[in-house]
Amino acid sequence: MARSGDNAELLKRLENILTGDNRSHADIRQLTRLLVASAHLAEGPSSSLDVKLASSAVEEMGRAFEMFAPYRGVRKVTIFGSARTTPDNPIYDVTVRTAAALADAGFMVLTGAGPGIMEAGMVGAGRERSIGVSIRLPFEQGANSVIAGDSKFVSMRYFFTRKLMLVKESSAFLCLPGGFGTLDETFELLTLAQTAKTVPVPIVLLEIPGQPFWTPLMAAMEPLLVDHGLISPNDTTLYRITDQVDVAINEITHFYNNYHSIRFVNDRMYIRMQRAIPSDSFAELSKRLSYLAVDGILEQTGPTPEEVIDDDVVALPRIGLSYGFNGYADLRVLIDAINEF
Repeated sequence: MARSGDNAELLKRLENILTGDNRSHADIRQLTRLLVASAHLAEGPSSSLDVKLASSAVEEMGRAFEMFAPYRGVRKVTIFGSARTTPDNPIYDVTVRTAAALADAGFMVLTGAGPGIMEAGMVGAGRERSIGVSIRLPFEQGANSVIAGDSKFVSMRYFFTRKLMLVKESSAFLCLPGGFGTLDETFELLTLAQTAKTVPVPIVLLEIPGQPFWTPLMAAMEPLLVDHGLISPNDTTLYRITDQVDVAINEITHFYNNYHSIRFVNDRMYIRMQRAIPSDSFAELSKRLSYLAVDGILEQTGPTPEEVIDDDVVALPRIGLSYGFNGYADLRVLIDAINEF
């Protein structure tokens, strides 16, 4: 049982956090929500197991956030693939070469820190450009030799918190052949993109010439899903299948040629760019892609007041629109157009 002195110290720490100047207004709002949610959990009918699950998840996410914090400003590519792939398998070498090229392009490589494809990604990127988020399993070893003992490594107890970190922190995804775990990760990525539960990102399904994996899999699934009305034809644009390393690298790097990020403010989408689009070119672009907006209007603008308060990349130009679709498949055409400038 907590001592009264411990409780007093905790309350003092919380007061300092919520009234101090080291957190933005947005942070304070979200921290207050977290505390209110914790209070509801404590007051409600939750079981001991419920409380243990919630506290353990928040605790290990906190450790992961702390590990990632120094690298927030660096774009990352998460690599998914089989832990069973051996170094003599051609896909291992393809992964090494692709990861090395991505590291040379300025990306860090994030993997599950295990053997196989995960190890290959880290071998290619090198220890300094690698980040690992492993899962603790009774029948598997710890982190691979590339990342073991590094400060850029964290081990998770739960699959869902691990998957959150592997998805949340990355600006692109490279999916190599794998089993149930890899397929689960890949299709969750597609689900998040399809339903706009994450920001738009490039998703590359990479295989090797003469040994197709994703091509026959998706060739069987896509017509079936479309014919049954379970996905729209445009949803197939959420990912790129290739067996060429240079195509995979270009798909990821060109996505950020001008496009920077996205934020919703009061249900309006703002696409932040590294460079403004010339007026004449933007007039043509906005007319051609007016169907993306509910009111048919795309405007080139500066930061919103909310973004200014949060100091959220205020120096960058933006395109504002009331996006008229539920998912991000239809938005890709606008991102591709932005990247031509």
